[in-house]
Amino acid sequence: MGDKKFIIEVEKAKESVNGKPSMGPVYRSLFAKDGFPEPVEGLESCWDVFRISVEKYPGNRMLGRREIVDGKPGKYLWLTYKEVYDIVMKVGFAIRSCGVEKGGRCGIYGINCPEWIMSMEACNAHGIYCVPLYDTLGAGAVEFILCHAEISIVFVEETKISEVLKTFPNTSEYVKTIVSFGKVKPEEKEAAEKFGLAMYSWQEFLCLGEKECELPVTKKTDISTIMYTSGTTGDPKGVMISNDSIVTLIAGVKRLLGSVNEQLTDKDVYMSYLPLAHIFDRVIEELFIHHGAAIGFWRGNVKLLIEDIGELKPTIFCAVPRVLDRIYSGLTEKVASGGFFKHKLFDIAYSLKLNSMKKGNKHEVAAPICDKIVFNKVKQRLGGNVRLILSGAAPLATHVESFLRVVACAHVLQGYGLTETCAGTFVSMPNELSMLGTVGPPVPNVDVCLESVPEMGYDALSSTPRGEICVRGKTLFQGYFKREDLTKEVMIDGWFHTGDIGEWQPNGSMKIIDRKKNIFKLSQGEYVAVENLENIYGLVSAIDSVWIYGNSFESFLIAVVNPNKQALERWAEDNGIVGDFDTLCGNSKAKEFIIGELGKIGKEKKLKGFEFVRAVHLDPVPFDMERDLLTPTYKKKRPQLLKYYQSIIDGMYKIGGK
Repeated sequence: MGDKKFIIEVEKAKESVNGKPSMGPVYRSLFAKDGFPEPVEGLESCWDVFRISVEKYPGNRMLGRREIVDGKPGKYLWLTYKEVYDIVMKVGFAIRSCGVEKGGRCGIYGINCPEWIMSMEACNAHGIYCVPLYDTLGAGAVEFILCHAEISIVFVEETKISEVLKTFPNTSEYVKTIVSFGKVKPEEKEAAEKFGLAMYSWQEFLCLGEKECELPVTKKTDISTIMYTSGTTGDPKGVMISNDSIVTLIAGVKRLLGSVNEQLTDKDVYMSYLPLAHIFDRVIEELFIHHGAAIGFWRGNVKLLIEDIGELKPTIFCAVPRVLDRIYSGLTEKVASGGFFKHKLFDIAYSLKLNSMKKGNKHEVAAPICDKIVFNKVKQRLGGNVRLILSGAAPLATHVESFLRVVACAHVLQGYGLTETCAGTFVSMPNELSMLGTVGPPVPNVDVCLESVPEMGYDALSSTPRGEICVRGKTLFQGYFKREDLTKEVMIDGWFHTGDIGEWQPNGSMKIIDRKKNIFKLSQGEYVAVENLENIYGLVSAIDSVWIYGNSFESFLIAVVNPNKQALERWAEDNGIVGDFDTLCGNSKAKEFIIGELGKIGKEKKLKGFEFVRAVHLDPVPFDMERDLLTPTYKKKRPQLLKYYQSIIDGMYKIGGK
């Protein structure tokens, strides 16, 4: 690794004054050394993004979904940019005919589909705030958002209409119109009319849009969308994102991709399956629309995703670690069961290519013969055309990232951002193997610095700078809707405080090492940074997920583990232990085995004595949203986990404390 550095310093560090923590130097991307990229001339709002592309690429494919022939999925059928535009105009006029004006709020509820984007674009055209609702937040959250955002019209996936109707009469003060993405059942119409609601099928609604009206003038500073984030505690918070944030982000990502020679073109194809209700997918789709590229939608079933990908053949694949973990375990399982010779061949090809990449060779020239003979099969699984795999929303395990960088024959980039920073704030660079396990340098449209967190022992001014990641720039949100108190907590002197603890790497990439709030004291007074430990223990291949717990009345840590089914069954077989997966999870020897595996990695990573896990409970059922143990972005809800496993925890401490 040479002395390549991907950041430049723009302001000096600040010592601590009047009890304010010290702040490290302010850095920005090397690609912004002559200033931040400006958005294209005349591109000021999300509506401009779409409108300009319709003028430039009217005949290009824009939105596609698979046609179903005799119950079987067929080819993708496409609407062009111009065709989508004509429908969007009708949708917009129809919304206005329902009395919704500029600054009004429109809810969108359902999985990604062409109608989702069309409803969103209609909001963009008329300066109406688009407010995504998503069911994984639970029925209570849908009701909360409808009332809190004072939403007057809702677009709903056919199967979700009943969910919205359940929120009445509590939401009837605000919601006046419901529009289905598809059809409407007569009984649903009746139920709606009881509450004085107008309800339309998609086709009926388009007919309301025959009468044209003026498009309002929108400004950069106008709010484009209010995205509610799940929050691991308390009510969802409405993050207000302006047009300016989104167009600034697009300009930054464009400069970034151009600087590493991976520009998007109108020939690119994207698979839309990550929820549009999250900022990550929303801005990526805006980026694709800006380039006149094609967006194909999945069928809404995770088990059929690979099949949809095979038909669509996307060029860019965005994923959350959960999806990439699935691909990883599917592939390693295939390799393990492929017989000795194939297995051996794979191992040789893998280490050849990895070593070549470590020497600084680009993935496409690192081992072309291995790609052709061995790794091409992996490439074909993702349709054969993928050149960029982007992971976001949660940390991607290093072993999964390095594996995919070798076998997927594509760049695997890990990004980091929050709804409040309008998604991408850091993203790792193609062909930089030294960035494994980091989220890369900042994107070229933000300034970043670390602020010391003395109570956790993180010092932004030390030789290894660590502290809370703070971000400044135009991509930042405008505040939390109706919650100025919460906005003031995180926005201080123009800096957004992320709550994540980062560590600058010598090359200018950022490593996320902890979360500011997830810290507790053990009875001996030692502080435990639990998130960091979970990342370390997460490296154990015999487990899929781990939640670690401790408190200031106890002297040691315990964990609830979701073991890896194949690994545990293999261990049982090798040790002559019988029983199905559920039975094995209750077996005391299996628990000893898992504690041993955790201990091995703990020793290897030189953890301190009190950081070792002393007792485990094995749960065969993965942590899930159904039991309210995870947020929609798969972050652990610690208070809920504690409540759910309380009696088990008490039991572990009773036995362990003897």
